[in-house]
Amino acid sequence: MKKMLFILSVLVVASMVLAACGPAGPAECTDELGCAVYGPEDPIRIASALVITGPDAQLGLDSQHGVEIAIAMRGNVAGHSVELQAEDDGCNAEGGQAAGQKIVSDPSIVAVVGTSCSGAGVPMSKVISEAGYVMVSPSNTAPSLTDPAQAWNPGYLRTAHNDKVQGAAMAKFAYEVLGLKTAAAIHDGDPYTEGLANAFRESFESLGGKVVAFTAVSKGDTDMKPVLTAVAASEGGAPEFLFFPVFTAECAFLAKQTKEVTGLENTVTAAADGCFSAAAAEAIGEAGNGMYFSGPDLSFSGDTYTTFKEQYNTLFGSDPISVFHAHAFDATNMIFDCIEKVGVTSDDGSLSVGRAALRSCLYATSGYQGITGTLTCNEYGDCADPKISVSILENGEYKRIWP
Repeated sequence: MKKMLFILSVLVVASMVLAACGPAGPAECTDELGCAVYGPEDPIRIASALVITGPDAQLGLDSQHGVEIAIAMRGNVAGHSVELQAEDDGCNAEGGQAAGQKIVSDPSIVAVVGTSCSGAGVPMSKVISEAGYVMVSPSNTAPSLTDPAQAWNPGYLRTAHNDKVQGAAMAKFAYEVLGLKTAAAIHDGDPYTEGLANAFRESFESLGGKVVAFTAVSKGDTDMKPVLTAVAASEGGAPEFLFFPVFTAECAFLAKQTKEVTGLENTVTAAADGCFSAAAAEAIGEAGNGMYFSGPDLSFSGDTYTTFKEQYNTLFGSDPISVFHAHAFDATNMIFDCIEKVGVTSDDGSLSVGRAALRSCLYATSGYQGITGTLTCNEYGDCADPKISVSILENGEYKRIWP
Protein backbone atom coordinates (compact mmCIF):
# COMPACT_ATOMS: atom_id res chain seq x y z
CA MET A 1 0.00 0.00 0.00
CA LYS A 2 2.86 2.39 0.89
CA LYS A 3 4.52 1.60 -2.41
CA MET A 4 1.29 2.31 -4.30
CA LEU A 5 0.81 5.63 -2.49
CA PHE A 6 4.40 6.59 -3.29
CA ILE A 7 3.88 5.85 -6.99
CA LEU A 8 0.65 7.87 -7.08
CA SER A 9 2.30 10.83 -5.36
CA VAL A 10 5.14 10.76 -7.88
CA LEU A 11 2.66 10.75 -10.76
CA VAL A 12 0.73 13.68 -9.29
CA VAL A 13 3.90 15.73 -8.81
CA ALA A 14 5.07 14.84 -12.33
CA SER A 15 1.78 15.95 -13.85
CA MET A 16 1.96 19.24 -11.97
CA VAL A 17 5.50 19.83 -13.20
CA LEU A 18 4.52 19.06 -16.80
CA ALA A 19 1.54 21.41 -16.55
CA ALA A 20 3.76 24.18 -15.21
CA CYS A 21 6.47 23.67 -17.82
CA GLY A 22 4.22 23.00 -20.83
CA PRO A 23 2.35 25.62 -22.86
CA ALA A 24 -0.84 26.95 -21.31
CA GLY A 25 -4.04 26.17 -23.19
CA PRO A 26 -6.87 28.60 -23.93
CA ALA A 27 -7.99 30.71 -21.00
CA GLU A 28 -11.17 29.57 -19.28
CA CYS A 29 -14.17 31.42 -20.70
CA THR A 30 -16.08 33.36 -18.05
CA ASP A 31 -17.98 35.61 -20.48
CA GLU A 32 -21.73 35.49 -19.88
CA LEU A 33 -22.44 34.99 -23.61
CA GLY A 34 -19.61 32.55 -24.22
CA CYS A 35 -16.42 32.90 -26.21
CA ALA A 36 -15.02 32.35 -29.67
CA VAL A 37 -11.84 30.34 -29.07
CA TYR A 38 -8.92 29.94 -31.47
CA GLY A 39 -5.88 27.71 -31.22
CA PRO A 40 -2.37 29.08 -31.74
CA GLU A 41 -2.48 28.53 -35.51
CA ASP A 42 -6.21 29.06 -36.05
CA PRO A 43 -7.47 32.05 -38.04
CA ILE A 44 -9.99 34.40 -36.47
CA ARG A 45 -13.24 33.83 -38.35
CA ILE A 46 -15.74 36.55 -39.20
CA ALA A 47 -18.75 36.35 -41.50
CA SER A 48 -20.35 38.73 -43.93
CA ALA A 49 -24.04 38.60 -44.82
CA LEU A 50 -24.62 40.86 -47.80
CA VAL A 51 -26.66 40.75 -51.00
CA ILE A 52 -24.22 39.21 -53.49
CA THR A 53 -26.58 37.76 -56.11
CA GLY A 54 -29.54 39.11 -58.08
CA PRO A 55 -30.33 42.63 -59.27
CA ASP A 56 -28.98 44.29 -56.11
CA ALA A 57 -25.71 42.33 -56.06
CA GLN A 58 -23.50 45.36 -56.70
CA LEU A 59 -24.80 46.94 -53.50
CA GLY A 60 -23.61 43.96 -51.45
CA LEU A 61 -20.50 43.06 -53.42
CA ASP A 62 -19.25 46.62 -53.01
CA SER A 63 -19.55 46.20 -49.24
CA GLN A 64 -17.98 42.74 -49.32
CA HIS A 65 -15.04 44.21 -51.19
CA GLY A 66 -14.73 46.72 -48.33
CA VAL A 67 -14.56 43.86 -45.82
CA GLU A 68 -11.97 42.00 -47.88
CA ILE A 69 -9.80 45.11 -48.24
CA ALA A 70 -9.95 45.68 -44.47
CA ILE A 71 -8.69 42.12 -43.95
CA ALA A 72 -5.93 42.56 -46.54
CA MET A 73 -4.78 45.93 -45.20
CA ARG A 74 -4.95 44.88 -41.56
CA GLY A 75 -2.95 41.66 -41.79
CA ASN A 76 -2.96 39.78 -38.48
CA VAL A 77 -5.40 40.60 -35.69
CA ALA A 78 -4.27 39.76 -32.15
CA GLY A 79 -1.54 37.61 -33.68
CA HIS A 80 -3.91 35.60 -35.90
CA SER A 81 -4.79 35.69 -39.58
CA VAL A 82 -8.43 36.40 -40.48
CA GLU A 83 -10.77 34.20 -42.50
CA LEU A 84 -14.04 35.43 -44.02
CA GLN A 85 -17.17 33.34 -44.49
CA ALA A 86 -19.35 35.16 -47.03
CA GLU A 87 -23.13 34.60 -46.93
CA ASP A 88 -25.89 36.06 -49.11
CA ASP A 89 -28.64 38.00 -47.34
CA GLY A 90 -30.82 37.88 -50.47
CA CYS A 91 -31.99 41.43 -49.71
CA ASN A 92 -35.07 39.92 -48.06
CA ALA A 93 -36.29 38.59 -44.73
CA GLU A 94 -35.97 34.94 -45.73
CA GLY A 95 -32.37 35.41 -46.82
CA GLY A 96 -31.48 37.26 -43.62
CA GLN A 97 -33.05 34.56 -41.47
CA ALA A 98 -31.26 31.75 -43.31
CA ALA A 99 -27.87 33.50 -43.29
CA GLY A 100 -28.18 34.28 -39.60
CA GLN A 101 -29.05 30.72 -38.65
CA LYS A 102 -26.12 29.35 -40.65
CA ILE A 103 -23.71 31.79 -39.04
CA VAL A 104 -24.72 31.15 -35.42
CA SER A 105 -24.47 27.40 -35.96
CA ASP A 106 -20.70 27.90 -36.21
CA PRO A 107 -19.10 28.75 -32.83
CA SER A 108 -15.82 29.73 -34.52
CA ILE A 109 -17.39 32.86 -36.04
CA VAL A 110 -16.83 35.80 -33.72
CA ALA A 111 -18.71 38.62 -35.51
CA VAL A 112 -20.71 39.50 -38.61
CA VAL A 113 -20.54 42.39 -41.06
CA GLY A 114 -24.06 42.63 -42.45
CA THR A 115 -26.65 42.89 -43.67
CA SER A 116 -26.92 44.94 -46.85
CA CYS A 117 -30.68 45.36 -46.78
CA SER A 118 -32.77 46.40 -43.79
CA GLY A 119 -35.42 43.85 -44.70
CA ALA A 120 -32.83 41.12 -44.16
CA GLY A 121 -31.39 42.89 -41.13
CA VAL A 122 -34.60 42.76 -39.07
CA PRO A 123 -34.85 38.94 -38.77
CA MET A 124 -31.11 38.36 -38.84
CA SER A 125 -30.43 40.76 -35.97
CA LYS A 126 -32.88 38.77 -33.85
CA VAL A 127 -31.15 35.46 -34.67
CA ILE A 128 -27.72 36.95 -34.03
CA SER A 129 -28.82 38.59 -30.79
CA GLU A 130 -30.43 35.49 -29.32
CA ALA A 131 -27.27 33.47 -30.05
CA GLY A 132 -25.07 36.04 -28.28
CA TYR A 133 -23.25 37.13 -31.42
CA VAL A 134 -22.65 40.65 -32.72
CA MET A 135 -23.29 42.22 -36.14
CA VAL A 136 -22.32 45.58 -37.61
CA SER A 137 -24.17 46.62 -40.74
CA PRO A 138 -22.53 48.84 -43.35
CA SER A 139 -25.78 49.72 -45.14
CA ASN A 140 -28.93 49.06 -43.10
CA THR A 141 -30.48 52.51 -42.85
CA ALA A 142 -34.06 51.83 -41.69
CA PRO A 143 -34.77 53.88 -38.55
CA SER A 144 -36.53 50.88 -36.96
CA LEU A 145 -33.34 48.84 -36.64
CA THR A 146 -31.88 51.09 -33.94
CA ASP A 147 -35.23 51.88 -32.29
CA PRO A 148 -35.77 49.72 -29.17
CA ALA A 149 -39.52 50.19 -29.53
CA GLN A 150 -39.41 48.61 -32.99
CA ALA A 151 -36.71 46.29 -34.34
CA TRP A 152 -33.50 46.85 -32.34
CA ASN A 153 -31.88 43.79 -30.78
CA PRO A 154 -28.84 43.70 -28.45
CA GLY A 155 -25.70 43.01 -30.43
CA TYR A 156 -26.81 45.02 -33.47
CA LEU A 157 -24.88 48.11 -34.64
CA ARG A 158 -24.36 49.96 -37.91
CA THR A 159 -21.87 52.31 -39.52
CA ALA A 160 -24.49 53.41 -42.09
CA HIS A 161 -26.55 56.52 -41.51
CA ASN A 162 -30.05 56.48 -40.05
CA ASP A 163 -32.60 57.32 -42.75
CA LYS A 164 -34.11 59.99 -40.56
CA VAL A 165 -31.05 61.96 -41.66
CA GLN A 166 -31.33 60.98 -45.33
CA GLY A 167 -35.07 61.67 -45.49
CA ALA A 168 -34.54 65.14 -44.05
CA ALA A 169 -31.71 65.85 -46.48
CA MET A 170 -33.74 64.88 -49.55
CA ALA A 171 -36.71 66.88 -48.31
CA LYS A 172 -34.51 69.94 -47.83
CA PHE A 173 -33.03 69.51 -51.30
CA ALA A 174 -36.47 69.24 -52.95
CA TYR A 175 -38.10 72.06 -50.99
CA GLU A 176 -35.29 74.57 -50.54
CA VAL A 177 -32.89 73.89 -53.40
CA LEU A 178 -35.31 72.92 -56.16
CA GLY A 179 -38.10 75.10 -54.76
CA LEU A 180 -40.77 72.40 -55.14
CA LYS A 181 -43.78 72.54 -52.81
CA THR A 182 -45.73 69.34 -53.56
CA ALA A 183 -44.40 65.80 -53.50
CA ALA A 184 -45.34 62.12 -53.52
CA ALA A 185 -43.47 59.09 -52.21
CA ILE A 186 -43.59 55.43 -53.23
CA HIS A 187 -42.11 52.51 -51.24
CA ASP A 188 -42.34 48.71 -51.50
CA GLY A 189 -43.12 47.77 -47.91
CA ASP A 190 -39.52 46.94 -47.03
CA PRO A 191 -38.32 48.48 -43.72
CA TYR A 192 -35.71 50.49 -45.63
CA THR A 193 -37.94 51.81 -48.40
CA GLU A 194 -40.95 52.55 -46.21
CA GLY A 195 -38.83 54.04 -43.44
CA LEU A 196 -36.99 56.37 -45.81
CA ALA A 197 -40.15 57.37 -47.68
CA ASN A 198 -41.83 58.20 -44.37
CA ALA A 199 -38.81 60.15 -43.10
CA PHE A 200 -38.91 62.18 -46.32
CA ARG A 201 -42.65 62.80 -45.94
CA GLU A 202 -42.36 64.00 -42.35
CA SER A 203 -39.47 66.33 -43.14
CA PHE A 204 -41.01 67.72 -46.33
CA GLU A 205 -44.23 68.56 -44.52
CA SER A 206 -42.35 70.10 -41.59
CA LEU A 207 -40.67 72.46 -44.07
CA GLY A 208 -44.07 73.58 -45.34
CA GLY A 209 -44.47 71.27 -48.33
CA LYS A 210 -47.47 69.08 -49.09
CA VAL A 211 -47.26 65.34 -49.73
CA VAL A 212 -50.19 64.60 -52.03
CA ALA A 213 -49.64 60.84 -52.24
CA PHE A 214 -47.89 58.24 -50.10
CA THR A 215 -48.29 54.80 -51.62
CA ALA A 216 -46.59 51.50 -52.38
CA VAL A 217 -45.76 48.95 -55.02
CA SER A 218 -44.87 45.33 -54.26
CA LYS A 219 -41.38 43.95 -54.54
CA GLY A 220 -41.25 42.07 -57.82
CA ASP A 221 -43.85 44.24 -59.57
CA THR A 222 -43.08 45.16 -63.16
CA ASP A 223 -46.20 47.14 -64.10
CA MET A 224 -46.02 50.38 -62.14
CA LYS A 225 -48.54 52.32 -64.23
CA PRO A 226 -51.59 51.78 -61.99
CA VAL A 227 -49.78 53.26 -58.99
CA LEU A 228 -48.21 56.04 -61.06
CA THR A 229 -51.57 56.90 -62.65
CA ALA A 230 -53.09 57.21 -59.18
CA VAL A 231 -50.24 59.49 -58.12
CA ALA A 232 -50.79 61.67 -61.19
CA ALA A 233 -54.46 61.96 -60.27
CA SER A 234 -53.78 63.09 -56.71
CA GLU A 235 -56.08 65.64 -55.15
CA GLY A 236 -54.71 69.02 -56.12
CA GLY A 237 -52.95 67.64 -59.17
CA ALA A 238 -49.80 65.72 -59.96
CA PRO A 239 -46.87 66.28 -57.58
CA GLU A 240 -43.94 68.43 -58.57
CA PHE A 241 -41.54 65.92 -57.00
CA LEU A 242 -41.75 62.11 -56.88
CA PHE A 243 -39.46 60.18 -54.52
CA PHE A 244 -39.24 56.38 -54.82
CA PRO A 245 -36.44 55.06 -52.57
CA VAL A 246 -36.69 51.43 -53.72
CA PHE A 247 -34.18 48.86 -54.96
CA THR A 248 -32.72 48.39 -58.44
CA ALA A 249 -35.40 46.42 -60.31
CA GLU A 250 -38.44 48.35 -59.07
CA CYS A 251 -36.53 51.62 -59.31
CA ALA A 252 -35.81 51.05 -63.00
CA PHE A 253 -39.44 50.20 -63.79
CA LEU A 254 -40.70 53.28 -61.94
CA ALA A 255 -38.17 55.57 -63.60
CA LYS A 256 -39.06 54.36 -67.11
CA GLN A 257 -42.83 54.19 -66.67
CA THR A 258 -43.11 57.61 -65.03
CA LYS A 259 -42.18 58.99 -68.45
CA GLU A 260 -45.19 57.19 -69.97
CA VAL A 261 -47.91 58.35 -67.56
CA THR A 262 -50.04 61.35 -68.47
CA GLY A 263 -49.75 64.09 -65.90
CA LEU A 264 -46.23 63.24 -64.73
CA GLU A 265 -44.40 64.74 -67.70
CA ASN A 266 -43.07 67.65 -65.64
CA THR A 267 -42.64 65.82 -62.33
CA VAL A 268 -39.08 65.69 -61.02
CA THR A 269 -38.12 62.13 -60.07
CA ALA A 270 -35.71 60.95 -57.39
CA ALA A 271 -34.52 57.74 -55.75
CA ALA A 272 -31.95 56.82 -53.11
CA ASP A 273 -28.96 54.65 -52.29
CA GLY A 274 -30.81 51.36 -52.89
CA CYS A 275 -30.69 52.35 -56.57
CA PHE A 276 -27.18 53.78 -56.65
CA SER A 277 -24.82 51.50 -58.58
CA ALA A 278 -23.48 50.94 -62.06
CA ALA A 279 -26.01 48.14 -62.50
CA ALA A 280 -28.87 50.42 -61.44
CA ALA A 281 -27.79 53.16 -63.84
CA GLU A 282 -27.68 50.62 -66.67
CA ALA A 283 -31.11 49.21 -65.76
CA ILE A 284 -32.70 52.67 -65.74
CA GLY A 285 -31.05 53.72 -68.99
CA GLU A 286 -31.95 57.00 -70.68
CA ALA A 287 -35.02 57.41 -68.46
CA GLY A 288 -32.67 58.26 -65.62
CA ASN A 289 -31.17 61.36 -67.21
CA GLY A 290 -31.84 64.21 -64.82
CA MET A 291 -32.99 61.99 -61.93
CA TYR A 292 -31.75 62.80 -58.45
CA PHE A 293 -30.36 60.26 -55.97
CA SER A 294 -29.71 60.70 -52.27
CA GLY A 295 -27.19 58.62 -50.37
CA PRO A 296 -24.06 58.70 -48.26
CA ASP A 297 -21.71 61.51 -49.19
CA LEU A 298 -18.82 59.78 -50.97
CA SER A 299 -16.45 62.73 -50.97
CA PHE A 300 -14.06 60.83 -48.71
CA SER A 301 -10.45 61.91 -48.50
CA GLY A 302 -7.21 61.08 -46.72
CA ASP A 303 -4.34 58.64 -47.06
CA THR A 304 -6.38 55.66 -45.86
CA TYR A 305 -9.04 56.12 -48.52
CA THR A 306 -6.40 56.66 -51.20
CA THR A 307 -4.80 53.34 -50.23
CA PHE A 308 -8.23 51.74 -50.02
CA LYS A 309 -9.12 52.77 -53.59
CA GLU A 310 -5.78 51.49 -54.85
CA GLN A 311 -6.44 48.15 -53.18
CA TYR A 312 -9.99 48.08 -54.59
CA ASN A 313 -8.67 48.53 -58.13
CA THR A 314 -5.87 46.01 -57.64
CA LEU A 315 -8.08 43.30 -56.13
CA PHE A 316 -11.30 43.83 -58.08
CA GLY A 317 -10.28 45.63 -61.28
CA SER A 318 -12.50 48.69 -60.95
CA ASP A 319 -13.35 51.71 -58.87
CA PRO A 320 -16.02 51.12 -56.18
CA ILE A 321 -19.27 49.94 -57.76
CA SER A 322 -21.75 51.20 -55.17
CA VAL A 323 -21.92 53.40 -52.07
CA PHE A 324 -21.24 51.45 -48.86
CA HIS A 325 -17.71 50.07 -49.39
CA ALA A 326 -16.14 52.53 -46.94
CA HIS A 327 -18.82 51.86 -44.33
CA ALA A 328 -18.02 48.13 -44.56
CA PHE A 329 -14.30 48.85 -44.23
CA ASP A 330 -14.93 50.91 -41.08
CA ALA A 331 -17.27 48.27 -39.62
CA THR A 332 -14.69 45.53 -40.11
CA ASN A 333 -11.89 47.55 -38.53
CA MET A 334 -14.05 48.47 -35.55
CA ILE A 335 -14.58 44.75 -34.96
CA PHE A 336 -10.85 44.06 -35.30
CA ASP A 337 -9.98 46.84 -32.84
CA CYS A 338 -12.36 45.40 -30.26
CA ILE A 339 -11.07 41.85 -30.73
CA GLU A 340 -7.61 43.15 -29.90
CA LYS A 341 -8.93 45.06 -26.87
CA VAL A 342 -11.00 42.28 -25.26
CA GLY A 343 -9.36 39.09 -26.57
CA VAL A 344 -7.34 37.07 -24.06
CA THR A 345 -4.18 35.47 -25.45
CA SER A 346 -2.73 32.48 -23.59
CA ASP A 347 0.94 31.57 -23.31
CA ASP A 348 0.67 29.14 -26.21
CA GLY A 349 -0.86 31.79 -28.53
CA SER A 350 -4.46 30.63 -28.15
CA LEU A 351 -7.03 33.42 -28.27
CA SER A 352 -10.37 33.65 -26.47
CA VAL A 353 -12.81 36.45 -27.37
CA GLY A 354 -15.74 36.96 -25.02
CA ARG A 355 -18.94 37.69 -26.91
CA ALA A 356 -20.46 40.00 -24.30
CA ALA A 357 -17.13 41.78 -23.94
CA LEU A 358 -16.97 42.27 -27.71
CA ARG A 359 -20.47 43.74 -27.74
CA SER A 360 -19.66 46.11 -24.88
CA CYS A 361 -16.48 47.26 -26.61
CA LEU A 362 -18.29 48.04 -29.86
CA TYR A 363 -21.09 49.97 -28.13
CA ALA A 364 -18.41 51.96 -26.30
CA THR A 365 -16.79 53.06 -29.58
CA SER A 366 -16.13 56.78 -29.36
CA GLY A 367 -14.20 59.11 -31.64
CA TYR A 368 -13.19 56.30 -33.99
CA GLN A 369 -11.43 57.80 -36.99
CA GLY A 370 -12.75 55.93 -40.01
CA ILE A 371 -12.92 56.64 -43.72
CA THR A 372 -16.55 57.70 -43.33
CA GLY A 373 -15.82 60.18 -40.55
CA THR A 374 -15.55 60.19 -36.77
CA LEU A 375 -17.73 57.37 -35.47
CA THR A 376 -19.28 57.23 -32.00
CA CYS A 377 -21.85 54.56 -31.15
CA ASN A 378 -24.91 55.15 -29.01
CA GLU A 379 -26.49 52.49 -26.81
CA TYR A 380 -28.66 51.23 -29.68
CA GLY A 381 -25.89 50.89 -32.24
CA ASP A 382 -26.14 54.04 -34.33
CA CYS A 383 -22.44 54.74 -34.94
CA ALA A 384 -22.36 56.76 -38.16
CA ASP A 385 -20.98 60.20 -38.76
CA PRO A 386 -23.91 60.79 -41.12
CA LYS A 387 -23.20 62.83 -44.21
CA ILE A 388 -25.75 62.80 -47.04
CA SER A 389 -25.34 64.15 -50.55
CA VAL A 390 -27.51 64.30 -53.66
CA SER A 391 -26.29 63.25 -57.09
CA ILE A 392 -27.78 63.66 -60.55
CA LEU A 393 -27.69 60.88 -63.12
CA GLU A 394 -26.34 62.01 -66.48
CA ASN A 395 -25.45 59.65 -69.31
CA GLY A 396 -25.18 56.70 -66.95
CA GLU A 397 -22.99 58.47 -64.38
CA TYR A 398 -23.92 59.75 -60.93
CA LYS A 399 -22.57 63.26 -60.38
CA ARG A 400 -22.58 64.73 -56.88
CA ILE A 401 -24.23 68.17 -56.93
CA TRP A 402 -25.32 68.94 -53.35
CA PRO A 403 -24.28 70.12 -50.87
